[in-house]
Amino acid sequence: MARLPYADLTAPGGQPLVDRIVRERGSVLHLYQMLLHSPPVAEGWLGYLTAIRQQSSLSPALRELVIMRVAAINGAPYEAEQHAPIALKEGVTQGQLDDLAAWEGSSRYTPEQRAVLALTDGMTRQVQVPAPAVAAVRAFLNDREVVELVATVGAYNMVSRFLEALDIHSKDERAGSPG
Repeated sequence: MARLPYADLTAPGGQPLVDRIVRERGSVLHLYQMLLHSPPVAEGWLGYLTAIRQQSSLSPALRELVIMRVAAINGAPYEAEQHAPIALKEGVTQGQLDDLAAWEGSSRYTPEQRAVLALTDGMTRQVQVPAPAVAAVRAFLNDREVVELVATVGAYNMVSRFLEALDIHSKDERAGSPG
């Protein structure tokens, strides 16, 4: 159970943002229902994650592979549950998801995916990324894509840390949720 109660979606003044979240995400997920305790934070978060997920030129399959790897490293099951179906839809294979915990020893990943996963691991585990990891990614991605990759890793580390700090899980009971 979450460490805070989920926000009341019918609170005065919050309806336009709730409506926007439903339009952009289909429903008010647990994550957003917690974020709505602070409408300015929820609005900024929504804008940033919309840019990462919907306006980036980074391959959707690479993006989802990154998100799933960050969730695995950080022990963030909610993040993984939300993104596994998206990853599969975007072209990540079930075998790749199954091998993600030990990707370095798996033959299921392309050289580009391996470079991206190495950078993801470096950013998530050590913060300071070794120069060779960045150089390896640059062999496959242009400057914009590198920036978007790094922003994606950073964003989903933020997501998993928020989820885990407040113990947010998909089976939690929530207040009434539109959508």
